[in-house]
Amino acid sequence: MVITSSPVQSVVLAGGGTAGHVNPLLSVADELRRRRPDASIVALGTREGLESRLVPERGYPLEFLPRVPLPRRPSGEWARLPGRLKAAVDAAGEAIDRIGAQAVVGFGGYVSTPAYLAARRRGVPVVVHEQNARPGLANKLGARWAAEVGVTFPGTPLAGAVVTGLPLRREVAELVERLGHDRAGTRAAATAALGLDPALPTLLVTGGSLGAQSLNTAVSGAARELLDGGVQVLHLTGTGKAEPVLGALAGLAGTERYHALEYLGEMHLAYAVADLVLCRSGAGTVSELAALGIPAVYVPLPIGNGEQRLNAAPVVDAGGGLLVPDAELTPAWVARDVPGLLSDGGRLGGMAQAAATAGVRDGAARVADLVERAARRAAPSGATA
Repeated sequence: MVITSSPVQSVVLAGGGTAGHVNPLLSVADELRRRRPDASIVALGTREGLESRLVPERGYPLEFLPRVPLPRRPSGEWARLPGRLKAAVDAAGEAIDRIGAQAVVGFGGYVSTPAYLAARRRGVPVVVHEQNARPGLANKLGARWAAEVGVTFPGTPLAGAVVTGLPLRREVAELVERLGHDRAGTRAAATAALGLDPALPTLLVTGGSLGAQSLNTAVSGAARELLDGGVQVLHLTGTGKAEPVLGALAGLAGTERYHALEYLGEMHLAYAVADLVLCRSGAGTVSELAALGIPAVYVPLPIGNGEQRLNAAPVVDAGGGLLVPDAELTPAWVARDVPGLLSDGGRLGGMAQAAATAGVRDGAARVADLVERAARRAAPSGATA
């Protein structure tokens, strides 16, 4: 039998619904496939999530599970939960059995819970990866009996967890490598592709694909001061949210340096040109900016369980970013603080170095190591790959 560098011949990966679950799944799948090209890799997801498009596009088979949200409050949904969950666990079990999975790797989301339960019934080792500083319900459950638990951020409250960082998207991982070899050339190519001036300090503003109204209002309201300070702005407003930003620019001098777009599919180009980013602090954004060594002003989402503030804390504590509460991000704050920061090359350079020190660039490899370790421990004595 052919000996390969990896003991993992077959693995089921579970995660879906959002890019935050799907992108790490694909990154780990790619790393496992790189280590063992003949490995059988199957992903579990739902028909409604992004995985229904992204997973097949990457060349991996996708098995659909029924969507089983866990009700957070007493309702009629509780009565339907057992039947839905059983159907999803059965479907996950069929996928595990079909390929003889040596491990089940979960990234959270609706499909991870049934995958964890199906694996446990079969004695198949579970590996959990949690992207946020505060774990979700599925990963809290799976971590109780997981063989290995990886987390993106230190201090994530899951027993036995090791810090792996976030498995980076392929485009970001490739950008990390290009910047390491030729930062100036990579930036010049990206500014040309985006129609920007490579000589100007560049502020990237992004609230994600849906945008963030408070970020849009604060930055566009300070457009005069930003432009007067010689700043070039690449502002990704979110779908359907560009018009008010463009309206705030009316009559100002230098607006050719303020580039407002609703969406940019090639986000790695925006990262390549950014000297400073003003953004929310989702786990993916924080991890990618730190891995790239890009300083940021993080403005955590003011609703939810406070995880975005915790996500940014390690980078901010290291000196690689600033943390500004949403209520304090005003046009006056942006006008007062951002132009000066972008003109202070020494401070900005120190922040970039600090961000890079806090960043993890090999998260996919670290998670793949956990999968291999779990599979190796579970293998029958004397078995070979």
